[in-house]
Amino acid sequence: MKAARFLSDEELIRQAAELLIEKLGEVEAFRFFALPQKERQDSVTRHRIWQESLNKDAFFREVFD
Repeated sequence: MKAARFLSDEELIRQAAELLIEKLGEVEAFRFFALPQKERQDSVTRHRIWQESLNKDAFFREVFD
């Protein structure tokens, strides 16, 4: 079994960019890089939103039946 080796952040970005350009072409790769990032939602806020939409009885039936 071969030992795992982590790439530096710079090398990871370079290799990933090269692969994207190779597989997608320059235009699509740069489009990918330019996609807007979704704003991260706080995990507590995300959990509260999930709880508000939760049907407790259906959830318990699914988990415990």
